[in-house]
Amino acid sequence: MTDPAVADARPSDPPTFAPARTTGSLSRRMILIAAAWITLLLAGGGFALDRVLASAVTRNFDDQLEYVLTALIVSAEIDPIGEVQFSREAADQRFLEPYSGLYWQVSGQGREPFPSRSLWDRRLAYGAPHQDRGVHAYDSSQFGQEKLRIVERDVQLPGSKVRWRFQVAQSRDGLDAQIAALRRTLVRSFLLLALGLIVLAGLQTVYGLLPLRRLRMEIVRMRSGQSSRVGGALPDEVAPLVEELNALVEHNERQAEEARRHAGNLAHALKTPLTVIMNAATAQADDLAETVIREARTMRRQVDHHLARARAVGRRGSAHSRAEVWPSLQSVERAVARLYRHVRIDVAGPKDLQVHVERQDLDEMLGNLIENAAKYGGGSVFVTVAAEAGFVEILVEDDGMGIPADDRVRIFDRGVRLDTGKPGTGLGLAIVRDVAEIYGGTVALEESEDLGGLLVRLRLPAATATA
Repeated sequence: MTDPAVADARPSDPPTFAPARTTGSLSRRMILIAAAWITLLLAGGGFALDRVLASAVTRNFDDQLEYVLTALIVSAEIDPIGEVQFSREAADQRFLEPYSGLYWQVSGQGREPFPSRSLWDRRLAYGAPHQDRGVHAYDSSQFGQEKLRIVERDVQLPGSKVRWRFQVAQSRDGLDAQIAALRRTLVRSFLLLALGLIVLAGLQTVYGLLPLRRLRMEIVRMRSGQSSRVGGALPDEVAPLVEELNALVEHNERQAEEARRHAGNLAHALKTPLTVIMNAATAQADDLAETVIREARTMRRQVDHHLARARAVGRRGSAHSRAEVWPSLQSVERAVARLYRHVRIDVAGPKDLQVHVERQDLDEMLGNLIENAAKYGGGSVFVTVAAEAGFVEILVEDDGMGIPADDRVRIFDRGVRLDTGKPGTGLGLAIVRDVAEIYGGTVALEESEDLGGLLVRLRLPAATATA
């Protein structure tokens, strides 16, 4: 049976992380898109090229038939009985061979057709009459399995009132064989081109995404502790990502270092009061109760200070943090005026300024500064707000004794008070400085030229007013 104490002492299991959700391979997606686009373009281009080349071959085929047709018309004449005869025979021997695949025929409305010997016992269809004397070319399947390409023209020969139709036909086998060979060449060429382009797109994708793989390996090295930043030369498109990643890592390291420093400072601040309490308790001192109360108050001030700073550090990560200066000043002015009724507080400046600070932290900084001015001044406090070079500058002036130049740096240390005759913790200015620096601001002490006392210059990053 396992001892519960031993079981509790065992180290806990290492944390497990759920795998990141993915939407598929980016490389595969890019290659598929490239392949689809290449296929679409080549298919469209191949179809258009096939139409153009097939039309060109067919047109060349028709030109040859039209040449024969023109030769027939030129050599045709009307004999004494009104029939067509030729002054010379066609030169192509295929017109003399039966079913050779090359034919001619002359037909007239109401006349017997005058065919070539190659037609033998077949005749070409006369078809509908044409309204012009141009050459017409078309396909015909009137001979069954033998597909024909026919060119024809209606002509009225001299000495005849009949419109004669001259026709020259040739089997499409040769034409179709040329077109088929052309298409096979096109298909093979375009398939080879598509394959080459897809392979090229794949290589381009793999090479183009190589920096991302290098980035992943650099992050693995960072996680394993082998390096602290992502280094090396990277493409322009990846470099901004790496810069932001390194900035994020630096930000996290800075926050972790701040957390460690705060923990150490808090431990150091609490160590002395705890030691005093333990010594008083061990010695059974008569003033043990007073000592505990006094040192507990000291520890509470230290805890409050570090908690305020920790809250500001935690809120600093929000890029949308903003606060209006004027409402915060009015709120603090009303609160301080109730505590110090003899003090006159005047506020001047634009009322639409905003800063990149959380409202709670802005109230705390302004409250410390204005309360100190009312507490240590002579009765007049003047607050001025102004915008300057991306910052909002808040000046808090009083008519008191001021602070000597030699003490203006030391006064920011925790617990330092120049006037011990008045109640306080000595943490106000330290809190203001720490919170202002967390948000990228500054605080400085100067001498007021108008009132003669202390002037505190607080500068905070300005925020653009939103509609």
